Amino acid sequence: MELLKVIIVEDSEDDLMLLLRALKKGGFETVYVRVETEEGLRQALENEQWQMVISDHAMPRFSAPEALKVLKESGRDIPFIIVSGTIGEEIAVAAMKAGAHDYILKDKLARLAPAVERELRDAAVRERQRRYEEQIKFLSIHDQLTGLYNRVYFENELKRLEGSQSYPITIISADLDDLKLINDSLGQKEGDKIIVTCAEILKKSLRRGDILARVGGDEFLAVLLMAGQEEAEQYVEAVNEATKAYNDINRELPISISIGFSTSNDPSVSLEEVVKEADTVMRLDKQNRSESARSQVVKALLAALSERDYIAGGHAERLNELCEKIGRVVGLDRQSLSYLSLLAQVHDLGKVGIPDSILFKDSGLTDDEWVIMKRHPEIGCRIAQSSPDLSSIADLILKHHEKWDGSGYPLGLKGDQIPIECRILAIVDAYDAMTNDRPYRKAKSPAEAIAELKKYSGKQFDPRLVETFLALYDE
Repeated sequence: MELLKVIIVEDSEDDLMLLLRALKKGGFETVYVRVETEEGLRQALENEQWQMVISDHAMPRFSAPEALKVLKESGRDIPFIIVSGTIGEEIAVAAMKAGAHDYILKDKLARLAPAVERELRDAAVRERQRRYEEQIKFLSIHDQLTGLYNRVYFENELKRLEGSQSYPITIISADLDDLKLINDSLGQKEGDKIIVTCAEILKKSLRRGDILARVGGDEFLAVLLMAGQEEAEQYVEAVNEATKAYNDINRELPISISIGFSTSNDPSVSLEEVVKEADTVMRLDKQNRSESARSQVVKALLAALSERDYIAGGHAERLNELCEKIGRVVGLDRQSLSYLSLLAQVHDLGKVGIPDSILFKDSGLTDDEWVIMKRHPEIGCRIAQSSPDLSSIADLILKHHEKWDGSGYPLGLKGDQIPIECRILAIVDAYDAMTNDRPYRKAKSPAEAIAELKKYSGKQFDPRLVETFLALYDE
């Protein structure tokens, strides 16, 4: 049986029982409240659970037209059905025009259940339409990701506030730092999370009545009404404190927000000009903090890489030691040795942007998974380019999976086109990978690993450097 939650406006216990029996016979299990006064109906309508009102037409202290009026005043859009012993056609038509959905004579109660079923179905359609329209209206003036107002709403509010009684007006311009770096390294999903966090920090520090909008990918604008420089400085301080508090807890991926403001006391000055001034101040703040903020993000990504076991477990140390030995033997200068050492430590930086389900898969990768895995040199390169400490080896990170015969990725370089630092790393990394356990296989013996290096010399590896490695190994 279908559950029906209904308000029944009825003063007769006998007639109530008739209604309930008719509904049960029609397939409805009824949860109901019976009322017979205006006050009782108003109280019942405060409870959102009720799906419908079924009302007697005329009672000593209340009537269906009065009940219908109460329902309209409540703002609830639920079906209203009149059930009456005697009702003339004129009264029935008037009731329908007033908003009743149906009227049924008490000697025709077999019609009640089908009418209820129809009206519940129609009500569900109206509710879906209402929600859809509300969503469209909401999205027309709100940003879908953060729920903040969007640029359209913000610009309309600026026009409305021009010359208003809300001066002094302060415009806040805020920009989330290094969003592109986060998107490139960890993916848009992580970038979206940081955008939402930024929006929450900016919103939390606002006063009631102030306006905050996301006007671009990483750009936010706020309007502080009846707010001068002192209030603006308090807001900026609150944002900075909230950002610091967040970063103290979320060290794995810190957030940085550049912020500036401009205050207008003169209604004759265009608020668009005030926005431009605030934006200029914000960009100066971004210049002052950009290198530090970017360094924080890169350090956080390196820490994440370490936790994923690509720097931990002695892997980087072993690579560094072996790479340096080969580099010295082949006569690399001091700078190249420094680059090689740094490359050995961070060459897999781009793997922070690869899902764990792929990195730690205990079986072979599918073709689609290999496409994702092969992105990590490019991701690592973009991260390194954004870091003053790593930009010098960004090109080496990009090319560290190239192969001697040209079958590597992402550029398909061949032979001496591949930087020597990358050719050295390829041999050392392969040897270390083969002689240590991986999620998908057990470690090989040193002799087995050497045999693999010989097998792929001239194909995957520089044959001259393989000979150098073997000579060092024999020593």
